Amino acid sequence: MCSHMIPKIAAVTLGVLVLGASSQAQTDVDRIQKLEDAVRQLQKEKEELKREVDKLKATPGAATSPGTGPGTNWVADVLSPNTRTPFVLPLGKAFKVRLGGFVQANGEFIDPGSFEGNFADNPVGGVTHVPINDRFRLRRARINISGELYERFDFKMEGDFAQGDGLSGRTGFSGTDIFANWNQFPEAQVKVGQYKSPYGMEHLTSDSALFTAERSLVTSALTQDRQVGVSLWGKPLANVAPKSMADLVDYNVGIFNGNGRNTIVNDEQTFMYVGRLGLTPFKGKLWDEPAFWRFAANGYRSRFGTGTRASPAGNLRLNLLDGSLAPLVPAGLSRGEGWGVDQWLNVGPFDLIAEYLQSYLRPEGNTSFDSFKADGYYVQASSFLPIMGGKKFQLVAKWESFNPDQASNDDIRSITGGLNYYINGDALKVMLNYIHTWSDFRDENAGTGNSEFDLALVRFQLMF
Repeated sequence: MCSHMIPKIAAVTLGVLVLGASSQAQTDVDRIQKLEDAVRQLQKEKEELKREVDKLKATPGAATSPGTGPGTNWVADVLSPNTRTPFVLPLGKAFKVRLGGFVQANGEFIDPGSFEGNFADNPVGGVTHVPINDRFRLRRARINISGELYERFDFKMEGDFAQGDGLSGRTGFSGTDIFANWNQFPEAQVKVGQYKSPYGMEHLTSDSALFTAERSLVTSALTQDRQVGVSLWGKPLANVAPKSMADLVDYNVGIFNGNGRNTIVNDEQTFMYVGRLGLTPFKGKLWDEPAFWRFAANGYRSRFGTGTRASPAGNLRLNLLDGSLAPLVPAGLSRGEGWGVDQWLNVGPFDLIAEYLQSYLRPEGNTSFDSFKADGYYVQASSFLPIMGGKKFQLVAKWESFNPDQASNDDIRSITGGLNYYINGDALKVMLNYIHTWSDFRDENAGTGNSEFDLALVRFQLMF
């Protein structure tokens, strides 16, 4: 190569490199400019959105778009607190609401109602029974709204559509739980409204969480169902003891009208007083299984006005003609006092539950009935079977006895065998129960009717 060509080649090469560098620099500048423009646009849109939000806050009744207003735009209607809507509106900073409920459908065969003392076989001693035939029954159909409000309150409103058996005089939709609870301090919460009075463990267990389809006769006969009133409850060691000891003690004391639910008056001048104290001395593991042991004691005292049922949830008065049970509705003032103890042992898939209740009832200034002291108990054992993951099939056995104490040998005893299939926990399950019942009164008094009864019960439960 000629020596005079080398400088020319070098010059051309240098020029190309300079032009390439210049082009690359120009491209980077363009990219940076585009990014800056995008950021400015986002900032502008953010400011516009903020102004719109501030405007909505300042004028909550404004429509969300021109030409719309209440009744024409459901979003605008919900946002406006001055407009009546079918929706629940948030009234506090920490507002949460849940819509739920459950349906329980029964199939009852052979001797429906027998385990509750409803012996509807044949007319005996001049008493005409209303027979309960084999039936399909909508046992419960409830819908509820629950949630949290104003950061320190929780609430629940629930009603039941399936109340057509006439046991308590409720034959249509009516309220069950309707209450507000102040939960600022776990040691001392305050509940006001209508809810289950804190007396009886099986009574306090949710209808959807029972291991047998129906509660024991002693529970329905001697507990006080839902009441209207106020209670103080909590766990006093929640914030002062180690986490493992926080559940050691719990309590619940309340004052109620004492004449059942869905009433606006008190049946007489005094109130019903109810209290419950629970202890959980062990909560941990046994044989490498989660376990706990819990026991509790409770009591109540009340006066019942004329025409008020002394047992709102069940039948308590013994029919001396045939040994069946009927509602106790005194024709004058009466007094009731009761107490009970219960325990629950759980070890992995196994549960052992037992409870004893006693009530003393007497008339005050009338002869509508003679004083009596009714009592009873049940013992229930259950275990999940080690198949399909261990939480699908559960065997249950229960022995129970109830003594109305209104005649000699008037006990009503039952044994229950059951199988529960948890398709999706309590949310979707099928329960099969077979209950055999004995009436000591009928066994001791010839001519009063059959003394033994059987009930085959199938329960389908769906929660939503």
